[in-house]
Amino acid sequence: MDEPEPGPKPRFSGRAVAVLGATAVVAVALDQWVKWLSTENLDEGNPVRVLGGLIYLSLLRNSGAAFSFGEDHTWVFPVITLVVIGWIGYMATKLRSLPWALALGLVLGGALGNLGDRLFRAPGPFHGHVVDMISLFGPYAEYFAVFNIADSCLSVGVVLAVLLELTGRQRDGSRISVRKKKDQK
Repeated sequence: MDEPEPGPKPRFSGRAVAVLGATAVVAVALDQWVKWLSTENLDEGNPVRVLGGLIYLSLLRNSGAAFSFGEDHTWVFPVITLVVIGWIGYMATKLRSLPWALALGLVLGGALGNLGDRLFRAPGPFHGHVVDMISLFGPYAEYFAVFNIADSCLSVGVVLAVLLELTGRQRDGSRISVRKKKDQK
């Protein structure tokens, strides 16, 4: 009996898109819940020491990016975020890989979490300050930037995407060997 010839791959996998969406929703919900808890229970200038000083919960409102970079150009961050969201939407039309869905979902969730702050928090739309609360090894970013759950999701998602790319895993579910990649250059 002859094996049927495989047809063309579907343009996208509903399962992969569902993983992307669910990951983004969980990331945004967790980020917003932690921000709400922080604004309700922490006082600016009064950090809470956790795990013997490994982590400090320090409520800060950041008008810039990491390390307060770009504080005078707050409006740029929502615009960049909207471009990233559009790019992820485009990538979802070709998405078949669950690891890529997870990576893109984390990036999308992190981007949306901080975009919500930029649009809806004081001092106003496109100028809102992001709520940050996690500081490592010191209460006020002495050793590392103060960050939030959305920042963590963005960072983990980007690192995962880089690893997937470096190991030849494609968004359509195929895999290119690292050796072939080198030969193509």
